[in-house]
Amino acid sequence: MRYFPALIVLALAITSDVKAQSNLLESVKNNKSESIALCNQFEALNASGASAYSAQSIAKVARQRNLSSKEAEIVITYVIGMHCPNVR
Repeated sequence: MRYFPALIVLALAITSDVKAQSNLLESVKNNKSESIALCNQFEALNASGASAYSAQSIAKVARQRNLSSKEAEIVITYVIGMHCPNVR
């Protein structure tokens, strides 16, 4: 019983994190033009010899969308997987 409050806090934190991750991709899921704009950005990187998964690319997407690096990497992976599979 003494761990019950900690378990409640942990459960709320996990639920909150899952909801935040769910909302993370909503803008690119619901707005194909946003995804295409990101694909164009990634294709330009590839043309210059850089990867869409480079630290610089991840940082740029994070800045553009006010995300953490981890969140930006998730968005990049989703967009590439769904809309621009030729991007590396």
